[in-house]
Amino acid sequence: MRARNLAVVLGAIHRSGPHTRAALAELTGLTKTTVSSLVADLLEAGVVTERGVVRGGERGRPGVAVSLSGHRVATLGLEINVDYLAACVVDLTRTVRLRRTRPADNRNSDPAHLLQELRGLAKETIDDAGAAGLRVIGAALAVPGTVEGETLRSAPHLGWRDIRVAGLVDLPFAIDNEANLAALGELWFGARETDFLYVSGEIGVGAGLVVAGSLFRGTFGLAGELGHVVVVPDGPACRCGGRGCLEVYAGQDTLLGALDSVSALVSRLESGDPRALETCARAGHALGVALTSAVHLLDPGMIVLGGVFAPLFPWLEGPVADGLGARLAHMRDSPPALVVSKIGPDAAVLGAAGMIIQRIIAEPAEVLGL
Repeated sequence: MRARNLAVVLGAIHRSGPHTRAALAELTGLTKTTVSSLVADLLEAGVVTERGVVRGGERGRPGVAVSLSGHRVATLGLEINVDYLAACVVDLTRTVRLRRTRPADNRNSDPAHLLQELRGLAKETIDDAGAAGLRVIGAALAVPGTVEGETLRSAPHLGWRDIRVAGLVDLPFAIDNEANLAALGELWFGARETDFLYVSGEIGVGAGLVVAGSLFRGTFGLAGELGHVVVVPDGPACRCGGRGCLEVYAGQDTLLGALDSVSALVSRLESGDPRALETCARAGHALGVALTSAVHLLDPGMIVLGGVFAPLFPWLEGPVADGLGARLAHMRDSPPALVVSKIGPDAAVLGAAGMIIQRIIAEPAEVLGL
């Protein structure tokens, strides 16, 4: 009962705080004595703070506001990308306190070596957080592949299959697909809308569907493989074994060609380079075709383009919107709103850190050992 009540009080503060203890008692239906005891426990754990005088105390007297604290407890987000390793520390107010990125070519990498590199990055980041007075109490990892438990089942772009990812940190730990976590990152740190389709443009193209503030995973957790929607029947071969997949036309490798970075492509586009413009137009057309199928199936109210698509949005928006409008005109009054991610390439690593924050809010007694 106490564990449940801790979650009720912390959840109320998270959703609509700050509140006085008296206001929290009204919101939760708990007694003022119970709320005071629970708030004392949460203060001791460092997840809330009391400061500022607000109205809402007993008989109209000013009370002290209880709010989430960003000073002591934090979470760690990690990401393995084809082009880099990343780590970030986020406090309970969802403020990013530390961000570390190590560029690398991780294609066909040795799993043991790369995980050792990530372990070192995680330790370095946790140590830096500790020096700043933060206690990291959990971590999650975003990976470019399908996941089952703590096993990365398949990550074609890394060249990995059935790799167990464990022991990275001596903390509560979780692992999930990068597109799933990027969608959650957008939910918690970016758009903050409760219903949208997030499209992650990387070497592969993934998607995450957020419905009523929750991620839709599908029966086996494999929902969102937008990159393998066929846009050109009998088109070029894809590494999934099919042909004509979206990934072949709009994946990062195709977009960059011989260029070594997205910034180099953006420079070409800004200068009006015909080949770069044609490449983006072709990718946007293919993306519009694939998203038309997604809209017919899922009916999202908004589509968010993230990952490599975010910096390329000014050149992709037109072809994608035109494709959606032309194909959906007879089915609905207007296509879904097409917007750019507000957090860009950080979405997955932020979503990883945010997932642990959500666990703290939902199960403070278990996660914090209260």
